Amino acid sequence: MTTNFLRLASVAFLLATTSLLRAAIAPVENLLPADTLAFFTVPDCAAVRVAAKQSPGWLFWGDPAMKPFHDKFVSKWNDQFIAPLERDLAVKVTDFMDLPQGQLTLAVTINGSNGHDDIPPGLLLLLDAKDKSDALKTNLTALVKKWTAAGRALRTETIHGLAFTVVPLSSNDFAGILPKKSPVSEIGKEPKPEAKPGEIYFTQFESLLVVGNSAKVIEPVAAHLTGGSAPAIADNAIFAADKLAQFRDHPEYYGWFNGKGFFDLLAQLPADGSGADATSLMSSLSAAKIFGALGLNTLKSASFTLRENHDGSALTLHLTAPEADRAGLLKILALPAKDAGVPAFVPADAVKFSRTRLDGKQTWAELQKMIAAITPNGQASLNAVINIANSIGQGKTPGFDIRTDLFGNLNDDIISWQKPVAGNSLAELANPPTIFLVAVANPDATINAIKTIAGMSQPQDASATPRDFLGRKIHSIALKPVQTAVSGTPQPRALYLSASGGYLALSTDVAIVEEYLRSADGSAKPLRENTGLNDARQQLGGSGGGLFGYENQRETMRGTFKALKNTIAADTTLKMFPPAFRAWLDFSLLPEYDAVAKYFYISTFAGSANADGLTFKVFTPRPPTLN
Repeated sequence: MTTNFLRLASVAFLLATTSLLRAAIAPVENLLPADTLAFFTVPDCAAVRVAAKQSPGWLFWGDPAMKPFHDKFVSKWNDQFIAPLERDLAVKVTDFMDLPQGQLTLAVTINGSNGHDDIPPGLLLLLDAKDKSDALKTNLTALVKKWTAAGRALRTETIHGLAFTVVPLSSNDFAGILPKKSPVSEIGKEPKPEAKPGEIYFTQFESLLVVGNSAKVIEPVAAHLTGGSAPAIADNAIFAADKLAQFRDHPEYYGWFNGKGFFDLLAQLPADGSGADATSLMSSLSAAKIFGALGLNTLKSASFTLRENHDGSALTLHLTAPEADRAGLLKILALPAKDAGVPAFVPADAVKFSRTRLDGKQTWAELQKMIAAITPNGQASLNAVINIANSIGQGKTPGFDIRTDLFGNLNDDIISWQKPVAGNSLAELANPPTIFLVAVANPDATINAIKTIAGMSQPQDASATPRDFLGRKIHSIALKPVQTAVSGTPQPRALYLSASGGYLALSTDVAIVEEYLRSADGSAKPLRENTGLNDARQQLGGSGGGLFGYENQRETMRGTFKALKNTIAADTTLKMFPPAFRAWLDFSLLPEYDAVAKYFYISTFAGSANADGLTFKVFTPRPPTLN
């Protein structure tokens, strides 16, 4: 009897093990084709779904105080997107919402395009239902029956032994969701016919749903699933290095961009743009030249990860750009490893702070190179403007040269902070007190250069003299008046400048400039003593990489709520959205801010560079009020 029991147990164990092995779907890098340009993946949807329900954003969205705004937004979302989608594809979205249990991956591939043909990029969706595999199969079967009954001419294609259902799309599909494209036409040529709507290929392999927009794009995925040999992203040396360095420790979300593949594709465009098809993947007359001039063509890859736990959320963006190859923007953004911490003079009530150890002279030199590389005429125009400014400046100051007095004076430190908005008027909410400090070698020469440039666009009062304040001079430069929507009368503005401690201070709010000049007495409590900020800074690995910033989101969101509930401000905000979407966002239904303030706290960011590339991090601690 014992022997029989052991035999049965062994058989049960083997069956269970076999089932588990059969259900284990390979990770995304082993499935996606080698020509993948970019992908985004959620490796474990079930775990993310559970964690998300305790996230501050989810709790905020589901708070009873948000219900009026929430319900109207969701109702409009369903009417505008979900209903047309369900009508066109004969599906119930709710039937598929709980199906993602393992990985959910979206990818874009080159798909055989050479940048100037009619071949569209490849699109892929991979969804692992895991223990909901039977539900996935049932839903797909029902979907095929509905489409067949509706008269769609479905067909089946077998690829590497997998039977794919092919759904031809019509020009009316997604008409209520996607904007209709106008026919492309060129002078002297017949308008090109509209591109065919395309097809959708899909199949279920064990618990994995595979969806693509062509046979070519899903063929390598089918090969990987059935044991065939086809190059995959995992074989890409650049991706392999990024995976080891960036994707370890199981991030909740991550994505990858194949910079080398993208720029190799871009390089195939004709130099003069001839033959480029306006509807192709890469249709730009001088895209390759512009990217090259900006130095972005040396970007090997870009990757990001998002990790969330009870301490907060951490977002990391890494740009793989070897130091020896960097030029243009990538060279500018590769900041030196210098302290970017909060100086003692930044007040404790600052709601935003940032510090960048940007080398001003190097940045100016690189900008000139970029302009010259894009177009020689651009460099000539820039020099012409500088020469005009020099002529004006030399009329007042012999020997004036903007290249020396402005750009040659720039050092390697830029600091800014913002104070809380004091009032509730639209003008105050739109222009919070903000100050910028720029490290300069000769403040007087720099101020004179800025005045000269300002005078070229806005006439200045030649009789205006600087105002003395605590032994320092505060200069004012008249700016173009701004017409407010409230009064309709242009309101005068000025830029205030002063120098102290090796920095040139600039602001349109004279009070914050005066506060900075008073900070030398050390009587004000500094932001650097904020415990939450310092704890978050440690999560980022410190502030010694040349870039650091902070935001008191609890206070900045207070201003945002005030602005959105202001009828005029809300109307201005809504104009940024297409007319069809404006009815979704009824800001008058937002609650009073104090009812939801507990969901907001602080956020910090930092940046650094090494021989391999550039890294930017954002850490948002969980609000203590939710613990």
